[in-house]
Formats: sequence, structure tokens, C-alpha cells
Amino acid sequence: MARLKDIAEYVGVSISTVSRVIQNDQTRNVNPETKMKIWEAVKELGYIPNQHARNLVTNKQEKNKTRTMKIGWVANPKSAETNPYFATIYTGIRDTLANNDYTLISITKDEIENETLLLKTIHDLGIEGLLLIDKIEDSLIEYIQQQIPVVGLDFYYSDKNMAIVDYDRKAAIHSVVQYFVKKGHRDIGFIGGGVDATIEDLCGEHRFKGFQEGMAEAGLAIHPEWVINTMWKMETSYQQMRNLLKQEPPHLPSAMVCASDLMAIAAIRAVRESHLRIPEDIAFFGVDNLEMGKYSSPQLSTVEIPKYEMGRMAAKTIMEMVEEEVKLPIKMILPFELVFRESSKIKRT
Repeated sequence: MARLKDIAEYVGVSISTVSRVIQNDQTRNVNPETKMKIWEAVKELGYIPNQHARNLVTNKQEKNKTRTMKIGWVANPKSAETNPYFATIYTGIRDTLANNDYTLISITKDEIENETLLLKTIHDLGIEGLLLIDKIEDSLIEYIQQQIPVVGLDFYYSDKNMAIVDYDRKAAIHSVVQYFVKKGHRDIGFIGGGVDATIEDLCGEHRFKGFQEGMAEAGLAIHPEWVINTMWKMETSYQQMRNLLKQEPPHLPSAMVCASDLMAIAAIRAVRESHLRIPEDIAFFGVDNLEMGKYSSPQLSTVEIPKYEMGRMAAKTIMEMVEEEVKLPIKMILPFELVFRESSKIKRT
């Protein structure tokens, strides 16, 4: 069985460096590329970090006889409780697992990224499967997959080689752009956020890619000053929309495609405070179909995302993987639907 020394020789670093990475020692920095190589070596050489884990690996048959009926859920606790989008997904997961006598255990990103806590969570608490929404490193996902089944939800995992449940974000926004074009709009802006660790990388986000494709298909130019990266903060959406509205009317977009309802609602407030009309001056379209969109003024047109169903299907998939009814990584893309309300219902001439 592989030792720390084997990994150190394989990567070309010291044993102490390997130990720091595996133990998630934050007292000294290790180059991210070196970290990646070490985790790849862990996978390649089959290293198991502690004796308790080794015993479990060598006694898989005995392990399989004991069911804990526990599924882990890695998500930002605040988002899961307060963000309507994630809260509905969470409810779908919780209801489905509870109906099948499973217990859902919340795990923080810090716990899952600390190797010692990870092993304690998986082995000592008896977690049989893991659902991921928060982003964790690819090498760590691969390591966890060697221990238990994993299902990813939401945009961080859409392109990963693992089981996922999501919707086609690119196609959803592409459809919104097509709708606005059919309504006669030619000056169309975008409000959204990024996908990297600092949520600043707008170009890598699928909804923005859908916007780019839709605009290119219609032969329309994208004006950089009409593209707002909110980093998924409502206050930023509101403030940057106010800044945009300080321009002269001929230089304003006639429609805004928003990557979420929350970003749209914040921007709509800025437009109304500037004494402009919606949709006559600027039309809006959101994504998520949150309940509050029905009560915005005017009511918000949006893309209906099957949030509860995403949670339900993620729970169903992880149960089937745990019970070995499904062994291949399923990629489930659920349908979306455009919901037309007052914020976009006007034809430009």
C-alpha cells in the first residue's frame, strides 16, 4: 500500500510537503499546481490517509452490510436557507430523502476540504453518498468518488465527469434573447455573475455564453457598457444599473437579459427610481421564476427552472447510486420554460 514517501518521490517534493497538503495544513503555503499533482498521485497510487480508512477499504464487504441511511449535502448554509433558488432545491432533496427514510446531513465546504474532517465525515459519521452545490477542487472530488457516490448540482458541475442534475443554462438565455429579438429589440444588455472562485469570470458562465450566442445569431453587437457583472450581489446590480442609467437615453439598452430574478428585481428598482418605464423604455427578463417575481412592479418575465424537481432528482439519483441500482454517472438535464409577464410584454417598432 502506498506511503507518503511514495507520493513524495512520485511528485518530486518532500514528505513534509505531501503531509501538509493531505492534512490541509494552512501554516505554510503550497503552490496550487503542486497541490494538484499531489492529489493526482494520491489517486494514482491509491493512498489511503489513515489507518481507520485503510481498514474500511480492506473490509468493504463488511462495510456494505451496515446501512447508515445518511446523505451529505455540501452547500453554503446561508444560501440554502435564505436564497429562494437554493432553498427550493434543498426542500426537494430533503423531502425525497425523508420519504425514503434517509437522513440529510449538512456539511460545510471547509469540512469537506479538510482531509482529516473529510475522512471523519465520510467514515465515522457513515455518510453513504454526497450531494455537491458549493465548488470544491476537482482532485478532491475524484478522491471522494473513490470512497462514496457523488452527485453535483448547479453550474459548478455541469461540465464535470460525474453524475449531475442541472438545466441547460446556455439554451435558456439563448431563448430569452430570441424572444427579445422577435419583439423588435436590437439594443440588448446583460446582467449576471461569474463562476470562478471570486465569481468574477463572467465569460466562463453558461448563461452569458447563451447571451453571446443569441446575440451573434441575430447579428447584434454586444455593448460592453451594457454588460453588468454583479458577482451575484443584488446591491451591485442596483448600483451598476443606476450608473448605466446616467447615460443619455439614445445610449441605453431597450432590454436587459438577467441571469437571475434577484439581479433583475434589483435593477428594476434602479430603473423605476430613474423615472423610466418598464417595459416601454427598458424591458426585463429574469431566470428562476422566484415567487417574489410575481409581486415586483411590474411583474417579472422569467425562465421557469424546475428547482424542486432538481432537488428531487438529485436525491433520487444519489439513492440509486448508493443502493447500486445505477453505476454509471448519470447526466440529467431538466427542461425550462419561458414565463411571460408585464416586464417584457411590449413590441418595439
